[in-house]
Amino acid sequence: MKKRQQKNTEKAVAIKYDKELDVSPKVVAKGEGFVASKIKEEAMRFGVPIYRDDDLVNLLAQVEIDREIPSDLYASVAEILSWIYKANNEIKKETF
Repeated sequence: MKKRQQKNTEKAVAIKYDKELDVSPKVVAKGEGFVASKIKEEAMRFGVPIYRDDDLVNLLAQVEIDREIPSDLYASVAEILSWIYKANNEIKKETF
C-alpha cells in the first residue's frame, strides 16, 4: 500500500496591535489553504507587510480569534512588529 504524501498546507495568521487600545497583540484572522490565501491576498491588497515564520504561525494558529497572544510569544511577535515598522518607514520614504 502506498503512503499518501502530505502536502504542506499553506497557513496564515493575522495579528493586530493598537498601542492605544490593546494590552498586547491579538489574533484577528487565521486559516489554512484557501482561507490562508485570502488572508495573504487581503494583506497585499491593503499594503500590509507579510512576514513568514512557519514555526510562529503554527503557534499563533492555536490562539483563538480576538484573543491576545500568550506572553511567551511576546518577544517573537515584537521582532515581527519591529520589522513591519521598519518596512512601513521604508515604503513612506520611497513614496515621498
